[in-house]
Amino acid sequence: MSQEMIPKHEPTGWRKVPAGHAPLNKEKVAELLAKEWERFSATTKGSGQHNQISAKSLPMGVTSSFQHWDPYPISVTRAKGAYVTDVDGRKLLDLSMGFGAMLVGHLNPHVVRQVKRALNKTGTLFVTPSPTATSGAEKMKRRFGLDMVRFTNSGTESTMYVIRIARAVTGKKGVIKIEGGYHGGYDPLQVSVKPSLDKIGPADNPTPYIPAEVEAGEIHVVPYNDLAALERKLEQTASSVACLMLEPVIENLSIILPDEGYLKGVRELCDKYGVALIFDEVKTGLTAGVAGAAKKIGVEPDLISLAKSIGGGLPVAAFGGKQKYMDAVVDGRMAHYGTYNGNPLVMAAWDAVDEIATDEALDRAEAINFYTLEKLDEIINEYQLPAHTVGFGVKGAMIWSPSAVRNYRDFKQTDFEVAELSWLWGINRGIITPPGLDEQWLVSFAHTRKDMDKLIESTRELAKALRS
Repeated sequence: MSQEMIPKHEPTGWRKVPAGHAPLNKEKVAELLAKEWERFSATTKGSGQHNQISAKSLPMGVTSSFQHWDPYPISVTRAKGAYVTDVDGRKLLDLSMGFGAMLVGHLNPHVVRQVKRALNKTGTLFVTPSPTATSGAEKMKRRFGLDMVRFTNSGTESTMYVIRIARAVTGKKGVIKIEGGYHGGYDPLQVSVKPSLDKIGPADNPTPYIPAEVEAGEIHVVPYNDLAALERKLEQTASSVACLMLEPVIENLSIILPDEGYLKGVRELCDKYGVALIFDEVKTGLTAGVAGAAKKIGVEPDLISLAKSIGGGLPVAAFGGKQKYMDAVVDGRMAHYGTYNGNPLVMAAWDAVDEIATDEALDRAEAINFYTLEKLDEIINEYQLPAHTVGFGVKGAMIWSPSAVRNYRDFKQTDFEVAELSWLWGINRGIITPPGLDEQWLVSFAHTRKDMDKLIESTRELAKALRS
């Protein structure tokens, strides 16, 4: 599809595709990449040594597999505001920010005060009903427009339980998910997460890719931003499918915006075929806006999962939705358990985040994000780079493709060698972005324009080097 024929994207997001570009010199890219890896090894010896030690007790030397990259990841000793310090003593601008979990900044003073108060005066765990959990649930209901809510400890738990609720209410077992999308560790949602293109069939009718260790059950996969493909799948499977699970804005493949009207069409199709619509807002949540992506875009799902940004760095997550579905928990059709659910420490953190995640605070951070995207567009145009910018809320990305990315197959056309160079270039200049070559930066409440200017200037230096 030519760029002129690409549908308009969701207007609350940002996507700028350059009018023209010039190809990069592959030999230059390879040369720069080799030099940057040499520089990385020379300046991060402490992280290398720490990884050798930690690998003796932790597989790959990390506590979660995504944290690892070859030859070794950077090890961090402490963090404050928008910065972390690594074991080599380097102060680094953190643009990863826990994939959105650190929306309010590291060691946000208000979060710290509230949690300390709970630690000193309230308690750490009751495993009984408590006014702290009730108050936290009422605040979440109001903010996100939910009929009822339950707390969990992680995004994986929340996405697992919303699927179980959908199955309990509909009496069906099947699940439809978006090709390439990631939703945590629950088995059905491990299907077709960044699969190899040679294993997943045609773009308009993808074949689910099921990893060997996964027991998926009935799972179907559809491309994002393709209502026709979704309706074909629903026509074939609605009698056995309980739910459609998707991120309203995909955020594990850089950032992929919905086409204008796409999510409204998804809502209508789910209603037409009697399938529950689930929005995974673990990554969007408050980073999308004061009440999440669903409210910002104006499409109401049946169920929603939340985590990361709602906890100020503490492990609090939640799921909730319409009374029709949450009644499955009330009447026992879907039992939900968890010793640490809604414990006083995480409720204190959520209370603090709810108080400081105001319209004004989020508008300020989004303005800084859009300022950054605009400056990067200037660099892309000046140096005719085969890249474009995309953003939503306080998150942004520079994708090394000159064409708009609307789905997983488009995303796979990214020049990942240049993406690796871009990421490593930043790491070597004191700027941390996630290691997957497909994630995005986050402008937290602690970031300033001056901080984001470091990313802008680093990108300008890279552009000069690529064109030298």
